Amino acid sequence: MHEYEIFSRFLTSTFCDAAEPWQLGFQDAATPIMQGIIDLHHDIFFFLILILVFVLWMLVRALWHFNEKTNPIPQRIVHGTTIEIIWTIFPSIILMFIAIPSFALLYSMDEVASRSSVTIKAIGHQWYWTYEYSDYNSSDEQSLTFDSYMIPEDDLELGQLRLLEVDNRVVVPAKTHLRMIITSADVLHSWAVPSLGVKCDAVPGRLNQTSILIQREGVYYGQCSEICGTNHAFMPIVVEAVNLPNYAQWVENQLCQQSN
Repeated sequence: MHEYEIFSRFLTSTFCDAAEPWQLGFQDAATPIMQGIIDLHHDIFFFLILILVFVLWMLVRALWHFNEKTNPIPQRIVHGTTIEIIWTIFPSIILMFIAIPSFALLYSMDEVASRSSVTIKAIGHQWYWTYEYSDYNSSDEQSLTFDSYMIPEDDLELGQLRLLEVDNRVVVPAKTHLRMIITSADVLHSWAVPSLGVKCDAVPGRLNQTSILIQREGVYYGQCSEICGTNHAFMPIVVEAVNLPNYAQWVENQLCQQSN
């Protein structure tokens, strides 16, 4: 096998789509929204480092030069017009550079695609999720609906993640606009998948919606992010993105199973 091919396969198999022990950074982005969140974080961190270095330099300089031995008679400066203008305008410019991309990201996160190819309804329960693929409901008797429970630790297979695996995954097509409708049947929940950049509250009696565009195939893990009772930590979310032919085959199999 060619070296480039081996390297490419290694890269495609090292995505971080689930939480890892002692993880400090973000999970790898699978949607444009999550990539925008990571980019905004890095941009803001750049300004934070500049401010930290400047303030630390000023502090060290003041401690080094303004002490009793080297400067027994300190200067009695009470104000300076130039420096006051600088420390008022310069932070405003920094805030402007932060605000413009953050506002663009906030508006894009709130925007729902008008022509979504797939609509999925997620209903939070204590303590599991119910998913309904509304596009394939031909009648009350034939509908693509299933519950998703966490797999107990004793039933996990080799390679499965503790507290994150479920018996029924949410299967979606990759590179397709999805619309998630999220609600709750009992108490407040929150449908959150970090790699997708999604965190949407599930409120009883209310429908919240968000758009997702998954750019690569993979399995993405999340959890309920709203304290909802005793077993709040035991209602994970697993989204599996597949190509369009495999998704169509999965839908056909699910409809056949539920009709029998």
